[in-house]
Amino acid sequence: MGNQVNLESILEDLDATSALEDLQEISVALRDTLKINHIVYHWVDSAGDQYGCGTYSDDWVERYVEQNYHRTDPVILGCFQRFHPVDWKRMDWSTKAAKVFLKDALDHGVGNQGYSIPIRGPKGQFALFTANHVCSDEEWAEFTQAFGHDLILIAHYFNRKALEFETNRQPEQSRSLSPREVDAMTLLALGYNRAQIAHSLSISEHTLRVYIESARFKLGALNTTHAIARALSRGLIVV
Repeated sequence: MGNQVNLESILEDLDATSALEDLQEISVALRDTLKINHIVYHWVDSAGDQYGCGTYSDDWVERYVEQNYHRTDPVILGCFQRFHPVDWKRMDWSTKAAKVFLKDALDHGVGNQGYSIPIRGPKGQFALFTANHVCSDEEWAEFTQAFGHDLILIAHYFNRKALEFETNRQPEQSRSLSPREVDAMTLLALGYNRAQIAHSLSISEHTLRVYIESARFKLGALNTTHAIARALSRGLIVV
């Protein structure tokens, strides 16, 4: 597995995307950069419609949809109850349906290790961003510790682009914050401190402060905590 990620390059590519097909190409590039088996972005809406991109085989994607696995997939069910990234080993795989699903997934080339980031957006949007691989628990723990923060940021970028492509599902106010202001507020909402955010975004803490104050002003917020609450309630950021 990779020991460093050219995060800035990936984010620049994501900024430049104009179609879901571009996200597919970036999924492949990110998978190769991280040296893991799969990267997947998966949107499931309230009506059960699904779409996304990633490196799972076409056979598995078709099988997943055909079997309505989103209704029994322990990763979907587990992440729907959580707000923070989750290792697949922490999901409930004890039911008969979960065991059937897991065997089918492994038979179709899905790895035994997974790390999924739940994302909630406007109008009840729910999506997952997943890194998947075949390796030992120890190797996977090292990987998630090394790349967990990067994957959260990339997941946020993927979802923002997906919302842009699905314009009918995008809230009107979503343009009121600049992309960098959205990034800063999202990471603050996830509990990052300012030093970590500045490092993740490859900017100085002074520049970060400018973004945060600008966002606070636009939101009419009394302080940063108030700004985060307003941005979340308006669907301007997703966590």
